[in-house]
Amino acid sequence: DLAVICDTECWNWSQFVGEATAFAAGARGRGLKKQARIGLFMSNDLHMVRAIYGAILGGYTVVPLNTSVTNAAAVAMLDDASVSMLVVSDDLMGRGEQIARELTQTPQCVTTGDARGAWVAMDELCSAGSGLFQLDSPTADSIVNIIYSSGTTGLPKGIAHDHQSRRDWAYDLANALRYHGKARTLCTIGLYSNISWVAMLATLISGGCIVVDRSFDAKRSLDLIREHRITHTAMVPIQFQRLCDAIDADPSADVSSLQALMSCGSPLRETLKRRIFDLIPCGVIELYGLTEGIITTLDVEDAEGRWSSVGRPLLGTDICIVDEQGDQLPRGEAGEICSRGRIAMPGYWNREDANQEATYIDSDGFLWLRSGDIGYVDDQGYLYIVDRKKDMILSGGQNVYPQDLEAVIATHPDVFDCAVIGMASERWGETPVALVCEKTPKSIATDELLRWANNQLGKQQRLTDVIVVAELPRNPNGKILKRELREAFKERRYG
Repeated sequence: DLAVICDTECWNWSQFVGEATAFAAGARGRGLKKQARIGLFMSNDLHMVRAIYGAILGGYTVVPLNTSVTNAAAVAMLDDASVSMLVVSDDLMGRGEQIARELTQTPQCVTTGDARGAWVAMDELCSAGSGLFQLDSPTADSIVNIIYSSGTTGLPKGIAHDHQSRRDWAYDLANALRYHGKARTLCTIGLYSNISWVAMLATLISGGCIVVDRSFDAKRSLDLIREHRITHTAMVPIQFQRLCDAIDADPSADVSSLQALMSCGSPLRETLKRRIFDLIPCGVIELYGLTEGIITTLDVEDAEGRWSSVGRPLLGTDICIVDEQGDQLPRGEAGEICSRGRIAMPGYWNREDANQEATYIDSDGFLWLRSGDIGYVDDQGYLYIVDRKKDMILSGGQNVYPQDLEAVIATHPDVFDCAVIGMASERWGETPVALVCEKTPKSIATDELLRWANNQLGKQQRLTDVIVVAELPRNPNGKILKRELREAFKERRYG
């Protein structure tokens, strides 16, 4: 049975294990000790799969970097992790060489292309380690990966997971997302993303096969779904929006093989969620979660009547809602979402300050992980997200939650995408302003959209302005970077 497919190349399970073992052996042969950190600055391909799982097999800590960050950010993260080895894809070597030169401590450098200078070819690394590797299983509490946060609200933090919590996380997600030994999972997001780790680990721990695409293209995704009879995938809402557009544009699109879809990374608005259910027979499971270890899922069978819910926590995970004073709130009241359970991270890497900030201690002395998100739980235990705590707008002393406004604006037929942020107001302190992307050029009259939206919003929610923008900044996980929007419009003032 196949384990990995990428373009025209594929590995069966024996080859996959052999490739991972060769990488682990090569790293050990070059003197890397267990728990050494291995930084990956790589594009999606078989080389990256080999590096990720070879590092895990060898008892190393994988540090996969988002390749869309600036070189300075990459240097800061690699320095923070004190990597002993840096692996760079051949197509990224121009940037990789610059990044390596800026590191405080020079790691061993590996390229997927030809050797050059101090850079060792990955194939050479793997072949040189032959016969040197003896499997020495990592301990349950050793760190398996450090995944840096998206940085949507500040500087990225290194989120560390140990082997036990990561294994339990994969088992629990595989169960919740309906993976099995015959699963074929399409991976379109960079393999550095925790969303891709959901898809990869849940598939492989179930004995299935991952199909790795180098980047996302909706039409190509439809082709891959048909060609490989894809059963599972994990995407962010903007990808599902484009996939639905591609299905509408192609009467011959065949999505009959799909068995379970997972959407995460940013809110899946009700209009899009219903559209997915209409176009794809299996529907979609919405997942709300943090890489740190908070996860809820809304099963397809539970979606009707709960379209705006993100479901219930995974088995073995508890959630509670707390107010500003740290008191737990009853069902139906909104406050900060906190969680505890076996999938929670042991902590942020080298950031005790962040660990303390993210910890809530209840009246019985139990430790919970703070999410930074505002939500409430209904009488049946279903969670509803109100908004991110740091995105909340304080207008005239009233809390305004942008997500509520965005859900209304997104239903307008001419709106492709939207975000609401607070802008400075002499009268209200802050006032909500909508930034919108048009479905077709010049299709939106902003004054008409403003009136239309405010007629549907509560008096305290009403927008002051609508601004048309070409696009909204997003990280690779689909989250809108509202911090960047607030910075871009910080000089704008309203009366």
